[in-house]
Amino acid sequence: MKCETTIRKMKPSDKPEVFRMMRVFYDSPAVEHTASDAILEKDIDDCLGPLPFLEGFVMERGEEIIGYAMTAVSYTTEYGGICIWLEDLYLKPEYRHSGIAGGLFAFIEQYYPDAVRFKLEVEPENETAVRCYEKYGYHTSPYNLMTKER
Repeated sequence: MKCETTIRKMKPSDKPEVFRMMRVFYDSPAVEHTASDAILEKDIDDCLGPLPFLEGFVMERGEEIIGYAMTAVSYTTEYGGICIWLEDLYLKPEYRHSGIAGGLFAFIEQYYPDAVRFKLEVEPENETAVRCYEKYGYHTSPYNLMTKER
C-alpha cells in the first residue's frame, strides 16, 4: 500500500526534526553560506511565531517528516502583487526524484492564491535541483541578485 505525502503547516513538535534537516541543508553545497545553530533555531521559532511574512511547512509520509519548506512573503512592483520567496526547500535524499517537489509547488501556489510571482534561489552547480525547478515552471532570472548583510 502506497503512503501518500501530506503537506501541512509546521507546528512546535516538529522543531527537533526540522532543525536536523536544516542543519544538513545548511551544511551542504546547496547553500552559499552556512548558518549557526542559533540562526536555524530562530528561523524555526519565527515560522512558528507571529511574524506575518514567514511560514514553515513540513512534508510527511505517515508519521515521518520527510522534508520541510519555508516561505517569505514580499511584494513585487514589477508584477504588481504578492511575491512568495521559497526560502528553504529540503527533502531527505531517499524521497527525492519522486514528484514530491511538484506537490509542494502546487500546495504553495494554492496556499497563496493572490501571489503573482514565486521565487527561489539555487546554486547553479546544483544541476539536479535546477532541472527539478525548471520542470515545475521556474526559470533562471536574468537579474543578478545583490545582497548586503548587517
